[in-house]
Amino acid sequence: MKLNPFRPTSDADLAAECPIHLTPTEGNAVPKETPDATEAQFQRVKTRIHRELIDALDLSKLGGLDESQLRAHLRDLAEGLLRLRPEMAAHVDRHRLVEELMAESFGLGPLEPYMQDSTVSDILVNGPDEVFVERHGRLEETDTVFADEEHLMQTIHRVVARVGRRIDEQSPMVDARLPDGSRVNAIIPPLALNGPVLSIRRFGHEPLRLDDLLGFGSLCPEMVALLRAAIVGRINIMISGGTGSGKTTLLNCLSGFIPDGQRLVTIEDSAELNLQRRHVVSLETRTSNTEGHGEVTPRCLVRNALRMRPDRILLGEVRGGEALDMLQAMNTGHEGSLTTIHANDTRDALSRLEVMVSMAGFELPVGVIRSYIGSAITLVVHLARLQGGVRRIMRISEIAGLKEDDYRMRELFGYRQSGVDASGVATGHFYVVGNRPRFADRLEEKGIVFPEGLFEKREL
Repeated sequence: MKLNPFRPTSDADLAAECPIHLTPTEGNAVPKETPDATEAQFQRVKTRIHRELIDALDLSKLGGLDESQLRAHLRDLAEGLLRLRPEMAAHVDRHRLVEELMAESFGLGPLEPYMQDSTVSDILVNGPDEVFVERHGRLEETDTVFADEEHLMQTIHRVVARVGRRIDEQSPMVDARLPDGSRVNAIIPPLALNGPVLSIRRFGHEPLRLDDLLGFGSLCPEMVALLRAAIVGRINIMISGGTGSGKTTLLNCLSGFIPDGQRLVTIEDSAELNLQRRHVVSLETRTSNTEGHGEVTPRCLVRNALRMRPDRILLGEVRGGEALDMLQAMNTGHEGSLTTIHANDTRDALSRLEVMVSMAGFELPVGVIRSYIGSAITLVVHLARLQGGVRRIMRISEIAGLKEDDYRMRELFGYRQSGVDASGVATGHFYVVGNRPRFADRLEEKGIVFPEGLFEKREL
């Protein structure tokens, strides 16, 4: 008879339910370990106890419990199992063991402390014995380990199952999203040669605001004034940058300048945008099933979005043929749309966009593609992650049309790195180039006023 979760669990109940006592002769006793093996031994003990904990549950009766009741019941059950297994818990921290057993049941096991740590931005698991985290832009190795590859695989399956995905030998890699918005990528053998690999890009419980970016020095107030006017004036903006440079965060912040009363449609591969406003329709792509059917691409969603009467479309990241549909939307009444693109520089971003337009399946001349891009996108904001992990807006440029079939780029603001400080963090300053954007007069005709002297050449 399984344990009843609706009444307190006594040690007698546990003994009756789990009558097999582990003894040294059965090979299950936990000998005293050397310091180097302590953490691995702790994880093995936790895995064993966790399996017994799951076996002792009556799953048919758990549906009537809310999460707080279930947590309390599992905690009582775990503490009772430890009292019945003194030889297993003799050389481990019992309090930590109970807390991590709860994390195994409700969270991500050994990774749960990092999921609760607001300073951690990335969690990178290269195998059961190698876990790195990023704090304040710097990677550091941790002493966290999993019991074995099976333990790591259980954690990966738990993450993937939360979002209705699957991972196995037929589908050995997956992108998923946790309830808090964190982005997860997992890849397992046979694609991962040295065992399962798990990567988690964390997003804070509270999204960063523009004031936070100003405090971090990621941009300057003069840049904010320009970007605010551009958003209100419905200027199309493309944000470029490398991995982890802060493109999605900046897009989130800029969306706060969009006037109320406008209908926004967001399109993403893995939903990361967290727009703090009403009247937002969030769309997410879908991969194909095991039979190879059911895939929904960003291009399909962009086309569908055009039928949803959006005022603006926010494309989380352009990476394929949807670039052409996005440019068509920007050129046909959906001004003020925003998107991001992976690139190392402003010019590189435009070159990549040209390639993506060609992926739409139409053999368009390069001159036509550039003309289309030049008429659709007005501002290109480029971000970079510099030495020491700091993020900066490196350049804000205006596409001022074409000249001899090439883009006329007019830089408006920039950042110049001058060196690094004693702790190895990049230092520098922002500057104003001295170019007044061509769209400034058009915005002023709409009543959008720029601060006096905003575009005067100077260092900031």
